[in-house]
Amino acid sequence: MSPTMAVTTETKEENDTPESEYQKGIKHLWENGINRVPKKYILPPCDRPNTEDGVLNHVSEQNLKLPIIDFAELMQGANRSQVLESLANACEQYGFFQLVNHGIPSDVISSMIDVCSRFFELPFEERSKYMSSDMHAPVRYGTSFNQKKDSVFCWRDFLKLMCHPLSDVLPHWPSSPMDLRKLAATYAKETKSLFLMLMEAIVESLGLVGTADEQKKTEEEEEEEEEDILKDFQDGSQLMVANCYPPCPEPNLTLGMPPHSDYGFLTLLLQDEVEGLQIQFQEKWVTVQPIANSFVVNVGDHLEIFSNGKYKSVLHRVSVNPMKPRISVASLHSLPFKSMVRPSPKLINEANPRRFKDTDFATFLDYISSSEPKRKNFLDSRKLLD
Repeated sequence: MSPTMAVTTETKEENDTPESEYQKGIKHLWENGINRVPKKYILPPCDRPNTEDGVLNHVSEQNLKLPIIDFAELMQGANRSQVLESLANACEQYGFFQLVNHGIPSDVISSMIDVCSRFFELPFEERSKYMSSDMHAPVRYGTSFNQKKDSVFCWRDFLKLMCHPLSDVLPHWPSSPMDLRKLAATYAKETKSLFLMLMEAIVESLGLVGTADEQKKTEEEEEEEEEDILKDFQDGSQLMVANCYPPCPEPNLTLGMPPHSDYGFLTLLLQDEVEGLQIQFQEKWVTVQPIANSFVVNVGDHLEIFSNGKYKSVLHRVSVNPMKPRISVASLHSLPFKSMVRPSPKLINEANPRRFKDTDFATFLDYISSSEPKRKNFLDSRKLLD
């Protein structure tokens, strides 16, 4: 067969692919054998990775070593004050940091990656039982970013698990693999506990606890305020997203995830050893080096709003690999779904006026349900005019 005939045949096969096949996910297409990126997944030239058509698409040749926060030192180390300052600087300058010595057992981490991998290896008929367009469903299997709205799909399938209240949602989680519920529930509890301790440190780093005027507030009242903040997060939302990125034959034409920011307060990302996460830093896309048994933690939109713009929710995306599959698990944390997120009054003054409108999870769902998400529009939609 001549090259011309091959291209013609592939184009015809691609045109014959019904939309319903794309809705089944990239894993389904990959399992059925593809050696080219289908047209549905090819990004416009200006949005493709590894191009230089505009500053924001330029990719740095160097990997980025994010600030490393030693969790054990942050909790009770001799250098705690310096680590707390490093945490604040990471949230301001990068919007991301690597968390090490976090205390979650390595077997809990490896088991979570393993069971998620095994879920995506299940037959499509088993995975598809959990396909749903209901954003409030306790479990959702799907593809791309927003498969109902995306004009171009991204090279990613996902399993989303609502985690709060765990006793209510657990019976709805996939029953196969048989150990998924047990392993994922353990992981959810561990990451929720870690999030709570991290938020306590972040609230302190913002100067919101223990710094009030002693003439106006007693130490007892300060402790009560701290307990109220933590209680809100204890009852807060938690969403776990397991991501599957199959090998891609033409990785320069597509992305695993488009540029976006996360909606909540903090995201704790667990990665396997395959590189893929890229963040926008100093007007370039840089790849984050995975560190074994660590978490990549990033500031979400809600924390940027709460900090009145001091801590930054940064755009990030996912590249794909031509040879290796990649698995990641993101645990997104915020206040309860019905709670209103607003800038902390203590961070608003004449020199730093209020920068954001109040928002809640329903507002976010309305936004992503009514438009194709592009870059950071949701957070931009919450900004007050200067």
